[in-house]
Amino acid sequence: MADACCSPPPLNLDRHRDNKAYRRVLWAVLAVNAVMFLAEIGAGLAAGSASLQADALDFLGDAANYAISLLVVGMTLRYRAAAALAKGLTMGALGLWVVGTVVWHAAHGTLPSAFTMGAVGVAALAANVASFGLLWAHRKGDSNMRSAWICTRNDVLGNIAVLLAALGVFGTGTGWPDIIVAAIMAGLALQGAVVVVRHSRMELKVAPA
Repeated sequence: MADACCSPPPLNLDRHRDNKAYRRVLWAVLAVNAVMFLAEIGAGLAAGSASLQADALDFLGDAANYAISLLVVGMTLRYRAAAALAKGLTMGALGLWVVGTVVWHAAHGTLPSAFTMGAVGVAALAANVASFGLLWAHRKGDSNMRSAWICTRNDVLGNIAVLLAALGVFGTGTGWPDIIVAAIMAGLALQGAVVVVRHSRMELKVAPA
């Protein structure tokens, strides 16, 4: 991933402009993420789970990112790269927000519902695996599509971690597994943000004014 981000750009960076396949995939994953955000944020608040709330915020951030991607997919490379830069910064902000959530739950000793975490985690994983499959073919596209794929990749890993956290909460009777997983998800968001920001800045440097 880092190598692809830092390698010299191809000669025809604007070959992805107004890609119809991008549009179809982005509409599909936008719908999936919007529905899952509504379902998971309610479940996360009801269960008192930091990792579910973090995952719900990922869905919200991804839905917003896909909407931005749809808006700029027909524009020139400079606009698409600028949108990707904004998305990368947003990913970083969400990661920092999750860090704050982790601190709050750790300070209050929250004990989430392991059953709710597991049930919602399975549904979220299925939704993200479907989105991941749709975006796989476009993972090496421009920074706009790469940022969409990175978001979904992080979500799949986050969903698996939520399921592990549910097992940990059930087995230990404490909220620490949930807190640890939420912290890992925050790290993934911050790492993904760095990759997207670097790639988008590279494109901005070579894109015509």
